[in-house]
Amino acid sequence: MRLRIFLLLAFLTVSARAGKTVLRVGFFPNVTHAQGVIGSQTTRNGRGWFEGRLGPEVTVQWFAFNAGPSAMEAIFAGSIDLTYVGPNPSLNAYIRSRGDEIRVLAGAAEGGAALVVAGDGRIKEPADFRGKKVATPQFGNTQDVAARAWLQKQGFKISQMGGDVFVVPTANPDQLALLGAGKIDAVWTVEPWVSRLEQEAGGKVFLEQPDAVVTLLVSSVKLLKERPELARRFAAAHGELTVWLGTHEAEARELVRAGLSAETHREMSAVLIASAWKRLHFTAVLKPGQISGLVADAQAVGFLRDAIPLDRMFSGQP
Repeated sequence: MRLRIFLLLAFLTVSARAGKTVLRVGFFPNVTHAQGVIGSQTTRNGRGWFEGRLGPEVTVQWFAFNAGPSAMEAIFAGSIDLTYVGPNPSLNAYIRSRGDEIRVLAGAAEGGAALVVAGDGRIKEPADFRGKKVATPQFGNTQDVAARAWLQKQGFKISQMGGDVFVVPTANPDQLALLGAGKIDAVWTVEPWVSRLEQEAGGKVFLEQPDAVVTLLVSSVKLLKERPELARRFAAAHGELTVWLGTHEAEARELVRAGLSAETHREMSAVLIASAWKRLHFTAVLKPGQISGLVADAQAVGFLRDAIPLDRMFSGQP
């Protein structure tokens, strides 16, 4: 223990002397977070995309999360400076902090989200969801809210703790095993888990969200106040990477495959990544109006009760 502490202090001392700035960035090990996965993977292999654009004085540290609420708590705790995250946790965090803690810097991805049902035919139409168990990645995350809102629109009574359909927040890896074993009936999640549920658990896509905003790039207000130029350069590098994803698809898919394999400790197949890629559209452009429908859905199912104006959320200013 003493040796670890000594080495850590020595590292921090050397970094400080060298004038290093550490930038801590969150992401999820999902294809929908391709920019974060590529950023992490290129840092891992010593050819960091972001480091190459931020300069030698900046060290980027990457932190993987299962879903958005955890990443937002890390922003609040000051454990990370930026994160790739879904829109609903971003909205919730913005409203909880009365607009004082986070800002959206850019869009990242659209599509890639779907409702997958068991492949044995037990669910053929919306009415068949009554009494069934639907898994989502985490309570209050973007897919959790989407699932509750959609079920409510089908006429089901949905509460945060129960209702006509049981919405069960479950980590993505566990969803795969549970659907395959018949212990849950459906899953609302994002790629590559949608494709994995199809290919490995025999699931069938019941509906997709091809135009849904699934990933944003969010910054802490603290970073914007203390290091605004660094935040600006990171956002610019993110924009470059997002364009590159569309012009170098084969290379991008391979980097994402390698990054996901490293994060999940399981070799991801190229076929799986290609399947997931087809459902996604990567764009750094985000229009605030795209979020208004999400606010309405979240409020309808009991989230974001104390919604406030979103004007500062997209300002990019502290």
